Amino acid sequence: MHTIDLKQYPIQFITHQTTNYTYEESAELALKGGIRWIQLRMKEAPKEEVKEKAHRIKKLCEAYNALFFIDDYVDIAIEVGAHGVHLGLSDMPIMQAKQLTDNRLLIGATANTFDHIVMHANAGADYIGLGPYRTTTTKKHLSPILGLEGITDIINRCRNNKISLPIYLIGGIQINDIVDIKKMGVDGIAVSSAILQSENPLKTAEKFMVDYSK
Repeated sequence: MHTIDLKQYPIQFITHQTTNYTYEESAELALKGGIRWIQLRMKEAPKEEVKEKAHRIKKLCEAYNALFFIDDYVDIAIEVGAHGVHLGLSDMPIMQAKQLTDNRLLIGATANTFDHIVMHANAGADYIGLGPYRTTTTKKHLSPILGLEGITDIINRCRNNKISLPIYLIGGIQINDIVDIKKMGVDGIAVSSAILQSENPLKTAEKFMVDYSK
């Protein structure tokens, strides 16, 4: 069983390979900037490459005492000793993942609607990645954009229905969104492109941490 309190980790960085940075370099930038939760996301890469990167980035995370999650690949998460796995709406069912991991890994799940959150909560998810907040360049197949109003409505419905799962907002989040996002009552955010596409990714990662902690 896991004893990690995810609410102590308000920002999750999702790795992405760009013309300037490899997956490992992107993870290291986030870690150097103070972020302590990394998710390796390599949707279209060969599985062996995902496994290789997972081993490398897991070691990086260990050096920074950071959480390490893997998107989709439950078997690789088990093999490398990740803290958890994140499952999209078309990935392995949560209950199957819990059985495979013997309930030892934290399991996050993507949601685009309130009904998705109810479904994931009933299946035993440990946290929700809710979004997209707005259009993002790191995902090719986006669910409907939720925006400020859509997110607020879903969060209110969760409260009214006594759903207390940690909820992290995902999808195109920028630093200047933080004030509005914190008012919604979510537990944190997941970021990627806002850091990697900035002029100074290291300083941007640092600013995300500082601004979210205010």
